Amino acid sequence: MSRVGKYPVEIPSGVQVAVANGLLSAKGKLGELKLSLSERVEATVDGNKVVVKPRNNETQSRMMWGTTRAVTGVSAGYSKTLEITGTGYRAAVAGKNLEINLGFSHPVIYPVPEGIKITCEKPTTIKVEGVDKRLVGQVASEIRAFRPPEPYKGKGARYIDETIRRKEGKKK
Repeated sequence: MSRVGKYPVEIPSGVQVAVANGLLSAKGKLGELKLSLSERVEATVDGNKVVVKPRNNETQSRMMWGTTRAVTGVSAGYSKTLEITGTGYRAAVAGKNLEINLGFSHPVIYPVPEGIKITCEKPTTIKVEGVDKRLVGQVASEIRAFRPPEPYKGKGARYIDETIRRKEGKKK
């Protein structure tokens, strides 16, 4: 039984939520988020709460019941911060593209998707912000995948809260 799905989702102040034709749309100060609901769950807006219930008692319905809880992004937003470590490694935002120097013979140019905001406070930090939690994580993962951190010197792009297990080098 889902323990997460039992509790209704609180709608933050300043957010409007509507459910129509299997589509849950939330509109807030940061933007609008649309979530297509599975046919196995039903959602209703009750005052300032969204109640999600499974349509029947099947295993698939109960699994979808616990995973359908996304309203926070339009009011608070989501963000991930990456840090680049290495000699000459740096990043900069140029228009709609993120330009990253990661030790290759050419800079890596990453086009910023719609709905995502990327900022570089320092040349070695990249902050990815957006309304959709899945999209923010996907973009941060794609940026990290260009040069993942290596265990010997720790060079590469890593999340700010990630710890790299370091290995000892060769011995004589």
